[in-house]
Amino acid sequence: MTETAPLRGRHRELMELGALMDRARAGHSGALIVSGEAGVGKTALLDRMAARAATDVRVERIVASESEMELAYAGLQQLCGHMMGSAGRLPAPQREAIEAAFGLRQASAPSSFLIGLALLGLLTEAAGDRTLLCIVDDAQWLDEASARAVAFAARRLDVEGIVIVLAMRTVNEVFAGLRQLVVEGVGDDDARELLRLAVPGGLDRRVRDQLIAEARGNPLALRELPRALSPAEIAGGFTLTGSIPLESRIEQSLVAQLEPLPESVRLLLLLAAADPTGDPGLLWRASAALGLGPEDFDAARNADALAVGTRVGFRHPLVRSAVYRAASPQDRRRVHAALADVTSVEHDPDRRAWHRASATLRPDEEVAADLERSAVRARTRGGAAAAGAFLERAAELTPAPVRRVQRLIAAAEAKHEAGAPAAALHLLDTARDHPLTALQEALVARLRARAGYALHRDSSGPQLLLAAAQGLEGLDPVLARDTYIEALSAAIYGGRLGDAEQVAAVSNAILEATAAEEPDAAEEPSPAEESGRARDLILRGQALLAAKGQEAAIDTLRRAQRAFLEQAPDSLELHWMWFASRAAQDLWDARGLRSLADRQVELARAEGVVTVLPIALSLLMVAQTVDGELDAAEASCDEIDAIKDVTGHPLPQYGRFFLAAYRGQAGEAEPLAEQIRADAQARGEGYGLSAVNFGEAILYNGLGRFAEAVASGCRELPYTHELSHAMRTLLELVEAATHTGELALAEQAFEQLANVTRPVGTNWALAVLVMAEAQLREGDEAQALYLDAIDRFERERIPIMVGRCRLLYGEELNRQGRHADAREQLRAAYEVLSGIGLSGFAGRAARELSASGETLRVRAHGSAAQLTDQELNVARLAREGLTNRDIGARLFISARTAEYHLRKVFMKLGIRGRAELKTALADDGRS
Repeated sequence: MTETAPLRGRHRELMELGALMDRARAGHSGALIVSGEAGVGKTALLDRMAARAATDVRVERIVASESEMELAYAGLQQLCGHMMGSAGRLPAPQREAIEAAFGLRQASAPSSFLIGLALLGLLTEAAGDRTLLCIVDDAQWLDEASARAVAFAARRLDVEGIVIVLAMRTVNEVFAGLRQLVVEGVGDDDARELLRLAVPGGLDRRVRDQLIAEARGNPLALRELPRALSPAEIAGGFTLTGSIPLESRIEQSLVAQLEPLPESVRLLLLLAAADPTGDPGLLWRASAALGLGPEDFDAARNADALAVGTRVGFRHPLVRSAVYRAASPQDRRRVHAALADVTSVEHDPDRRAWHRASATLRPDEEVAADLERSAVRARTRGGAAAAGAFLERAAELTPAPVRRVQRLIAAAEAKHEAGAPAAALHLLDTARDHPLTALQEALVARLRARAGYALHRDSSGPQLLLAAAQGLEGLDPVLARDTYIEALSAAIYGGRLGDAEQVAAVSNAILEATAAEEPDAAEEPSPAEESGRARDLILRGQALLAAKGQEAAIDTLRRAQRAFLEQAPDSLELHWMWFASRAAQDLWDARGLRSLADRQVELARAEGVVTVLPIALSLLMVAQTVDGELDAAEASCDEIDAIKDVTGHPLPQYGRFFLAAYRGQAGEAEPLAEQIRADAQARGEGYGLSAVNFGEAILYNGLGRFAEAVASGCRELPYTHELSHAMRTLLELVEAATHTGELALAEQAFEQLANVTRPVGTNWALAVLVMAEAQLREGDEAQALYLDAIDRFERERIPIMVGRCRLLYGEELNRQGRHADAREQLRAAYEVLSGIGLSGFAGRAARELSASGETLRVRAHGSAAQLTDQELNVARLAREGLTNRDIGARLFISARTAEYHLRKVFMKLGIRGRAELKTALADDGRS
């Protein structure tokens, strides 16, 4: 066949790939998924793209391997291998993270979030002033950690002159949303021409038509299937078997073509298929160990089966899988043993351990222990899935039953951590067949409860977790405490959609279990006891809150919060800090909320715990909103979205929703409200419903749509004992009901608000209560209450509520006809609210000012109004003195993209440099 034969009928695809490269040469980046079934021509397109780019473009290309799907960051390490020389120019946290992921340094588990940023930076540094093309063939076989890092970087390419092209059979969820080029079968005319080129002697018409029908336009099938036919079959009169999948038939054809080769050559091909690194030196050493010589390499090349250059490759990725699957188990073990013998124990211990395991048939403690050590290293690199795979295979090869059970339980734990609860449950079923110690039975029960709850989120979860906690009490008190808090969390998160009796049962069981251990408030704990003391207090406090109400829990929750704030940050555990932060909200403690939110985010980032970081950032966003820092809260939302891209966790858009509500952006907030409400109903999580009702009440109060705010607020009236969002909605309901004239409803909401704020007695709680009462009073009494509330909010540094309180006071003064006094309050309210970005409430203040007889001078936006959101974000950070690299790290873009946006900012603002940004942005309403 001619060189262009595999590309027949591919004009559209070639033009699209060419246009992508032309844009990259002009400095614009892009990512593309080339998808289609095996053999449809994806590799041929990538070959042509790489060949045409090679003259003026740096090309990095790998083929992912199915055998390495369990090795965390194996694919990424292959892709970055030639680029790591540029790693020294990355910010230290990113450099250290990617080096830890590749096993180049000893460190704690790196954040997959940082790995994604590091990859983006590494690609940018490697590209330099040239265009960079990164090609990943068979990308469906990328290990999950690598796939998420590549997807993260691909979504953030902008103006770096970088192109990422990934070829895969079907697009999985990790790469969903990226631009896609679907490669389909060729038409009948091109299929006939491909068959003519494949069988120069001609085909019987019936055979040709049947081959075309069976191949469905698949070029590789059209080329390979005729090669498996005998001369008599080619001449006519045969029947194809359509029951075998096309991919399997292609593989069978490929294997059949290799069968005439000598046994030693087929063994060489199997050796190459078993080594996904493509390292020629490794292949030469392993082949020598098997007694294979240069003549075998020559024969493999002559058969067009293997190419050995700077890398070892097959003429098509399907050849690799066909050769490996067709080999006998004995031959597979032989080649893996040879590869293990020549793989460096110092530089690549994990791949060596995997080869040794693949070469081992019977239980072998030495091999199993080697795999267990690899699991430890995988976990250190953040590869929970890889750790689970290593431990599962280690368990299979463990001779001693007790040790085998330990490894099975550890493997199941790792699978659960990797987000595969079904696989964890399967391993636990295997462990059931072995004798278990009391502790092992308790650990299995705990993990079964956790995995089952993660899988089903049903009502059995809290009870199973509670039983597991009780089973651990006399065996591992620390783990028992962790399990109790998980049981309580599972029980209460359902809120109004959950089972109240179950919440009570779990809470009372915790109170009974912790009654004898209630810490004495007068005792001063030692540093070693601080961490446990904080956990005991928060566990008991939350159980008291759920079982007996706010008043019974206040003292314990206060002591718990104090214990968390006083202990050393590195002694805290993140999932416990969430409860401490929740307590700060329930106690109306603004300072405690700020401190705990900052500390939790700092700790989550330092430890690289991306499963907890989005929750920590959500709490930080609450604190930032309370502080009136809506731009910072928006940045926290950006970071949460970036982490979602890396981890794939389906987190509800609470942050975006609340920001849109505070800003009066109904077009954004209302669709998000519907999404969150539907998701909460589907999951049975009442927390989400409370969040939506609270946010809607804020939105509609800001826009002056008070009847709608009443409707949203009333939905929370029966649930204010749950505190959190339900409790805070009461203030919104008072405001809405007084504006609609529903004074009885406003009084009812006020009384319920008093029930949850007076017992707390903090300045924030009392400020909220006084602000609510002021709306129900008139004349001098109302004035005194408003001034008291404003003073309290100012002392607590809560500008959002200062502005809103002044707005309500100004409205009241207008109603009294005291327009001059009203204008003073309304001007101040407008300045605060518009400065923060609460456009809806600022609009209310502007309308009231107009009603008072004053025409508001709305600040004319300067040329900064021309900036896009991304340009404005870059400009703000540059104004604060951040470098392009720091800006890129903060906004999850490359330093080059930050520089590009900054140049556009300078041009639009008509300024020459960063020194002029402060003045140029000063008059922008969004800055």
